[in-house]
Amino acid sequence: MNKQKISNTAHKKQAVILLHGWGRTDKSMLIISYQLKKAGYLVVNINYPSNEKNIAELAQIAVGQGIEQSNALGADIIHFVTHSLGGILVRQYFKEREMEKLGRVIMLGAPNNGSEVIDMYRKLTFFRRFSGPAGLELGTTEQDVPKQLGSVRFELGVIAGSRSINPFLSLLLPGEDDGKVSVESTKVDGMQDFITLPTTHPTMLMSPSVIKQVLHFLDHGNFDT
Repeated sequence: MNKQKISNTAHKKQAVILLHGWGRTDKSMLIISYQLKKAGYLVVNINYPSNEKNIAELAQIAVGQGIEQSNALGADIIHFVTHSLGGILVRQYFKEREMEKLGRVIMLGAPNNGSEVIDMYRKLTFFRRFSGPAGLELGTTEQDVPKQLGSVRFELGVIAGSRSINPFLSLLLPGEDDGKVSVESTKVDGMQDFITLPTTHPTMLMSPSVIKQVLHFLDHGNFDT
């Protein structure tokens, strides 16, 4: 997959696939969906069973459905805006695939190097019972999925949050964090641009500053800094 900046998009139909995070639903992406539609994008907001299957299976389901629906809408370019686990699904799907229509990808709070929160919680029986296979694969060890996906080969912008509403979980995370994922863990080799914003893991989905940067990256391929 050639990592080249997309261009000449003015007269092309552009779709944006939205992928929510672990334990969430498509409803968590409704504010971003509304703003993208206002900006003229075709929006495909995917709901997938994040607690029921492993990451490889979820990538096939969620990303596959998103591409299929975008093609049905006649999209010439297909972008992705993802939250948390959703970003890992995109990396998993395109690890060994190419797609000519692939545009830009934006990851919000993605645990691209795993989360220390998972390292601790998956030792607990109650967590293992409700987390599902994917949740257990999001740790920071070399055996966990995030560390096995390698560098990205598409045009990627990463947004990290630097505020937490959960001080207990933040104690488990090194440096600045959003309450679930450290700022450093969101970074990945090959990303096009990166920005940290004062928002938490759940509230970044409704943050005006986050949405402004999402729209700017989709339009320009970089953040407005």
